[in-house]
Amino acid sequence: QVDQQLRLLEERKIQYVTIWDSRYPVLLKRISDAPIVLFYMGELREIHQKSIAVVGMRSPSSYGKMVTAELVRQLVLHEITIVSGMARGVDSIAHHTAIQCGGETLAVLGCGLDCCYPPENQYIYDQIPLNGAVISEYFMGTGPDAANFPKRNRIISGLSLGTLVVEARDRSGALISALFALNQNREVFAVPGNLSSPKSIGCNRLIQQGAKLVLSVEDILEE
Repeated sequence: QVDQQLRLLEERKIQYVTIWDSRYPVLLKRISDAPIVLFYMGELREIHQKSIAVVGMRSPSSYGKMVTAELVRQLVLHEITIVSGMARGVDSIAHHTAIQCGGETLAVLGCGLDCCYPPENQYIYDQIPLNGAVISEYFMGTGPDAANFPKRNRIISGLSLGTLVVEARDRSGALISALFALNQNREVFAVPGNLSSPKSIGCNRLIQQGAKLVLSVEDILEE
């Protein structure tokens, strides 16, 4: 199996790094359950240590889309790398905005690197390695199984100094990322939302529980 994986990695020009390698991301190495091996396309650079994870709903409101794009634009202006999961919605907007603004971005997949999921994100999948890296702990040939995504969220938060949640329902994958960030002793930021909107319940509850309320990018930079 190892020989087969090495052959597939070579064919697709995919690199890998182990936890014992000096190129392994420093922030990720500090978490208790860091992956032993990371596969990646693009570059893992020292500047990526100055990073913020941006997560949220797969179907954000127009407010969520606007806030995501503006906060990411401001973070990129301060040379902060944007980390997310290349999912539909907030994740995709975060990656796309970072690329448009000439910033660095890291995408952590819940499948092997030979699989672009969701398929409509092919453009982002192709562009991110030119502006950062697409990363996975999964072997080539691993499909986007539902169980993989909550597990990969620990890598999203582990690569980051803090996790920003833009919009989230009461039970949401974005809240799993926030919980991982808390357990990893990282900052958690949340954008407040409309009290009557189900899409804001998760963020408003995070703020109630002590997450940093974000009204502007300065609230993130301050922490």
